[in-house]
Amino acid sequence: MAKPSPLFECTACGARYSAPLGKCSSCNAWGTVEEARGTLRKDLARAGSAFSVSGHAGPIRLAEVEMTDTERTPTGVEELDRVLGGGVVPGMVVLLGGEPGIGKSTLLLQWAAKTSGAVLYASGEESERQIKLRAQRLGAEAPDLHLLAETDVRRILEAADRMKPSLLLIDSIQTLFDPEFESGAGSVSQVRGCAQMLARWAKGTGTPLVLVGHVTKDGGLAGPKVLEHLVDTVLSFEGDRHHHHRLLRSLKNRFGAAFELGVFAMTEKGLTAAEGNPFFLDAEPRPGCAATVILSGTRPMVVEIQALVASAGLGIPRRTALGIDGQRLAMLCAVAERRGGVQLHDRDVYLNVAGGLDIEDPAADLAVLAALASSATGRLLAPKCLFMGEVGLTGEVRPVAQLPLRLQEGARLGFSAAAAPRLGLEGKQPLHLYAESSVERLRGKAWMKEAVEEN
Repeated sequence: MAKPSPLFECTACGARYSAPLGKCSSCNAWGTVEEARGTLRKDLARAGSAFSVSGHAGPIRLAEVEMTDTERTPTGVEELDRVLGGGVVPGMVVLLGGEPGIGKSTLLLQWAAKTSGAVLYASGEESERQIKLRAQRLGAEAPDLHLLAETDVRRILEAADRMKPSLLLIDSIQTLFDPEFESGAGSVSQVRGCAQMLARWAKGTGTPLVLVGHVTKDGGLAGPKVLEHLVDTVLSFEGDRHHHHRLLRSLKNRFGAAFELGVFAMTEKGLTAAEGNPFFLDAEPRPGCAATVILSGTRPMVVEIQALVASAGLGIPRRTALGIDGQRLAMLCAVAERRGGVQLHDRDVYLNVAGGLDIEDPAADLAVLAALASSATGRLLAPKCLFMGEVGLTGEVRPVAQLPLRLQEGARLGFSAAAAPRLGLEGKQPLHLYAESSVERLRGKAWMKEAVEEN
């Protein structure tokens, strides 16, 4: 009889290997790859058993698949509906992740309070009394909201079978365990096995399921990567505790657009839809401030880029960025100096996105260059002007996606002009356009006003 080959698994993300490694190539963690011996190997085999959501014993012809109109049920929370794509779908499995204290449980309670029908809230972290205290504070004491403080996944499923809720909430998946597994709660095999059991039940009964997940110190979802592949939708709840707004992003959505964004305001009564635009500071114009429109999913948002160029006191210039990738800032500084004639090689550069927002949209490149040029020369930018365009290393300004939609959002908020590439725009536009094709002679552009504070 052949000797079984050894099995090694990362205890952080669940990746499996046939040989020992010092560093996991999946999550880049050191010292987490261990050999699976005895009961652990059995747990992994049990957790990785076949998982079917179709209900068929074997293959079925494509033409024989029965199609029904999928009706979405609104959650009653406007920003949450936007991120989910209009509401929840029967049997939908949602994974909600976020830092401790960011407001995940608050969002679940508000969702449960506005759901018609019975809702089962199973918590392995809080008692029924603690949940009720929060519900009283939020005004979310729904009569059909049922609480269950339990960590045994089989008891939760038994209660769900008896009650037949219209929504099942699990807070959190890392606290659950299955008695058949010999590993502890929160381990890779337990998280994988419990999630598969809950998802199989949700798909079989058509009940929407929400799993709350922990995050690592790097901000990623904790647990095996298969957990994200197992669910239909992955939501990330983000925000700075020093700011009142919270961001809900869809990192994955099988029933809608991915990377959709919902903006909430944290108040004493819970989460509410953010009013106005929290990421644009409509203050007195100053050198170094430029506005742009970023696109997150299908949602355009006006944000303010703030730049400060100062003399390098230590001789070695610094490049500090908050809200934008630091390496991209260094690249744009080089482009501004080489192609735009803005002297930055002996100066410190500080960049900030107002409101604490993190942006990855390359359409903000032109706004960054405009803010740098304005701060370096002390010249104001044109009032009520937007800057949109991706900038390449040769100084060309490239078109951005959904430019008409961005222009419409800017016009709605009172902007009157925009510096953007004209390529792809036809007909009359809602804003006056400064057609930009490159960043050459950046300091002499029409949208740069008279000097107010020469450095």
